Amino acid sequence: MATRPSIAALGGGTGLSSLLRGLKLAPVDLTAIVTVADDGGSSGRLRRELGILPPGDIRNCLVALADDESLMGRLFQHRFADGDLSGHPFGNLFLAALTEVTGDFDLAIQECSRVLKIRGAVMPSTLHQVRLWAERVDGTVVCGETNIAAGFSACRRVWFDPAPDAYPPAVAALARADVIVLGPGSLFTSVLAHLAVPEIAAAVRGSQGLRVYVCNVMTQPGETDGFCAGDHVTRLLDAIPGGVDVVVLHEGEFDPAAIEAYAAMGQVPVEIDRARLDALGVRVVTAPLADAGGVVRHSPQALADVILGLTADRDALRPAAPVGEAPA
Repeated sequence: MATRPSIAALGGGTGLSSLLRGLKLAPVDLTAIVTVADDGGSSGRLRRELGILPPGDIRNCLVALADDESLMGRLFQHRFADGDLSGHPFGNLFLAALTEVTGDFDLAIQECSRVLKIRGAVMPSTLHQVRLWAERVDGTVVCGETNIAAGFSACRRVWFDPAPDAYPPAVAALARADVIVLGPGSLFTSVLAHLAVPEIAAAVRGSQGLRVYVCNVMTQPGETDGFCAGDHVTRLLDAIPGGVDVVVLHEGEFDPAAIEAYAAMGQVPVEIDRARLDALGVRVVTAPLADAGGVVRHSPQALADVILGLTADRDALRPAAPVGEAPA
């Protein structure tokens, strides 16, 4: 009997959960590795008040992989509107309570996984309390994921100080993965935040599997203002030289009204600069990936179809030798 291929996906909450929702019924062994740098909203409040790791992105991924997303999914995503609990999703409080009961955040995730009967595994990149730092292209330095995303200039790099140890099962999942998927999600605060954990970066760079970067459909204020696809890949190769084999990009039509609304917020579609991508040594895969409607994001099923196709062809797509470092 053939062994099912294993996919390890790294990201944050919204983009990664969309990918998981598309992949969870496929015949693959799926592991979601989630960043724990979030310091805003309910997650930020629980970090400050209880000293736990931020549960929000973990919650989103658990719900995405739940066997039945209907009632339990709605329960975990239910956000209290009034009183002292205002703004807290039930799932965040459930994970916080399980952390106190079990004494460990990772055990709380495992117990929650059993409650939701998830298809796959969800784990953090590190169990350390971390704060993300960023340097913008104008040289200014800012601390905290919320402050980074609230800025008005693109980022150059991100890091943790001090650099945390990785969660060992996450490193093991990357080592055995046939395919590693980076994104979709915010380039600096979701994707590169993983690679700011040295053991995670080393595991991705040294992987014998296929390394796939799913580029965002739109630029993101405070992170990738003015970025083309080549800029995204260059920043990744700065963090993990030779560590990206394939870049997946949306190529297709957009809802004109949606594009106009995003333009008012300073966001534009990410341009595909093919010559630069070719020079960086990565294979380019394009498809119509944007979901229909007023929110421009990846369609879970369309993206899953592309990733599954790459998984089937992984041996042919993986370079015989690592690609070179990104040119300056």
